[in-house]
Amino acid sequence: MQMKTIGIIGGISWVSSVDYYRLINEMINHRLGGVNGGRIILYSVNYEDIKTLTFADDWNGMITMLTGIARKLEAAGADCLLIGANTMHRIADPVQAAISIPLIHIAVETAKAVQEKHIKKVALLGTKFTMELDFFPSKLAAQGIETIIPGDEDRQFLHDAIYEEMGKGLFLPATKARILSMIEQLALQGAEGVIFGCTEIPLLIQDRECVLPVFNTTLIHAGAAVRFALK
Repeated sequence: MQMKTIGIIGGISWVSSVDYYRLINEMINHRLGGVNGGRIILYSVNYEDIKTLTFADDWNGMITMLTGIARKLEAAGADCLLIGANTMHRIADPVQAAISIPLIHIAVETAKAVQEKHIKKVALLGTKFTMELDFFPSKLAAQGIETIIPGDEDRQFLHDAIYEEMGKGLFLPATKARILSMIEQLALQGAEGVIFGCTEIPLLIQDRECVLPVFNTTLIHAGAAVRFALK
């Protein structure tokens, strides 16, 4: 078998890119044994550049940056592309249009995972962009899955915690407690599962700590890449 090479746009943030790298290598080693690991090309961006463009609402600038990186990864020999962040999938379509290798979409793969569990109503946690814009919920809706999100204050709290704490590698007990409380409230509103739609949240909260089944987008995304690399 010729293993395919996985290209990753990482650094969004570096703490979750470490998780991507670990998970992909662990899963490939579990499948193949020995000292096998993944063929991976990682381009790690400066997260400050990403945050600046995001907060300036300069999505065209983001498209220019990420399409340029995607082309470099393709030219370097990547057979597929991962954008190692949920929020940046807002511009997944133009990035895919700029390259000839497949971009493995985090929301598409997550929707498949939710559908496989026969869940019809799911809570979505992430940045305000991920929760409030349509690029993630639309992929769930395509599988017949309803999305619910926290209230205004909780959304702002979670958004700020992602950018000001977790993206810096700060994982605070008080933040964990607040997010777990959000999940409990969403369960009372009928959520049958919760999507960790930010690649840093699984570093703060373990599945077993939640009252709902968890869909860890980092794990799901990495798993889809491994299946592609080994098929």
